[in-house]
Amino acid sequence: MRDLLSFTPQLLFEDNHLLVVEKPTNLLSQADHSGSPDLLSLLKDWIKQRDQKPGQVFLGLVQRLDRPVGGVMVFAKTSKAASRLADQVRQRTLQKTYLAVVAGVVDLPEGTLTDWLQKDHHSNTVRVVESGVPQAKQAILHYERTAVHANKSLLRIQLETGRSHQIRVQLANCGHPLLGDHKYGQARNLSGPALWSHQLQLQHPTLRESRLFTSPPPKTKPWQDFELV
Repeated sequence: MRDLLSFTPQLLFEDNHLLVVEKPTNLLSQADHSGSPDLLSLLKDWIKQRDQKPGQVFLGLVQRLDRPVGGVMVFAKTSKAASRLADQVRQRTLQKTYLAVVAGVVDLPEGTLTDWLQKDHHSNTVRVVESGVPQAKQAILHYERTAVHANKSLLRIQLETGRSHQIRVQLANCGHPLLGDHKYGQARNLSGPALWSHQLQLQHPTLRESRLFTSPPPKTKPWQDFELV
């Protein structure tokens, strides 16, 4: 579907240490057992061809997005940048903000969801469990309801933790699944869950300056039902 000859990334920022791009929807962040195209490999091949590099291209994966989710992603172009960005992830200073459209009207204008999640690697699904369950990990997100339209809510979400399928599972568990997320309880009325990686704020690994990168969601349903700023 996407090969090297046709692949050109949507660049948001690039220097000697960072590569920030807009990940397309329905593209893996990195390779898995399926053999499907993935963004990390495509970017490495693109850089190798563009810069005519004779050897392997180093590109460090800093974050992951679920296959159906698009939006801003950052990659490290040097091992020093990879190490320092990994530290920011561990210290929770790398701030990720998502936009989500969920079913129903979320009552509270803002709030925090705290759950314990357990992943089933065989089915590639995640569920909410009690604390203390083996291999369960704590998941925390903060949300702000920014708009309501036709029994749908637009949420602005900041992750405090970065668990697999975290936003999708936590919102479904509280009764407001993402529109189009059939895996977690919503009808397949869209091509995928209405979730977008909107903003990423980090400290530049060498300049030590705060940088904010933004990617607007596509102007399609259900995003076009809301005035996005």
